[in-house]
Amino acid sequence: MLDAVLPPLCLGCNEIVGTSGSLCPTCWQGFTFIAAPHCARCGYPFAEDLGADALCGGCLAHPPRYHRARAALVYDTASRRLVLPFKHGDRTDIARACGGWMARAGAELLASADLLAPVPLHWRRLLTRRYNQAHLLARVVVRAAGAPTARLVPDLLRRRRWTGSQTGLRAKERRSNVRHAFDVHPKWQDTARGAKVVLVDDVLTTGATVEACARALERVGVRQVDVLTLARVVRPAV
Repeated sequence: MLDAVLPPLCLGCNEIVGTSGSLCPTCWQGFTFIAAPHCARCGYPFAEDLGADALCGGCLAHPPRYHRARAALVYDTASRRLVLPFKHGDRTDIARACGGWMARAGAELLASADLLAPVPLHWRRLLTRRYNQAHLLARVVVRAAGAPTARLVPDLLRRRRWTGSQTGLRAKERRSNVRHAFDVHPKWQDTARGAKVVLVDDVLTTGATVEACARALERVGVRQVDVLTLARVVRPAV
């Protein structure tokens, strides 16, 4: 009866679909889901299979601080129609489908994870937005993955200072903006020591934010840091 009055709508375009929290065939075909082959380190998609341990040029030149990163989608015009309403438009219902895609994309990371930690917002940002989109995604990921060892710790990391928006900043400026912006909450430092941690966020752009988080985790003795995001920027090779 509820579906007759309020029919379920596509998450991407608001067309009527058969099941709530799903995409219509057109939007599904328009999204670029990331699967192998990809860089063994950062998850950058390859056009052809270069081997299970192949690394992209970026990781060979400048290895990231994290061990591995995986994402469900390429961040492009299509996926932006999901990410922006979810992040800025109170569309928290989008987290359910997106978290399920992330759980599948990051299955190898989650299988051995000890702790899941959403990238934190500064309290000023949280006050205006009213929710942390990374936390919402992490909650769904834990349930969808069914990882027996993974424990969600929403306040494992703290954002110590206001960094503003990273939008429009170049890679070097992003790194400078978030340097020393994060630390591990004192009550979780003993728990984190020696653990495998999966950081959860919405979009991986330059990696500056997750690398700053990884540094903070390394300082308290975390054994391994992996990164799982809903989407990632894929820039064309030049």
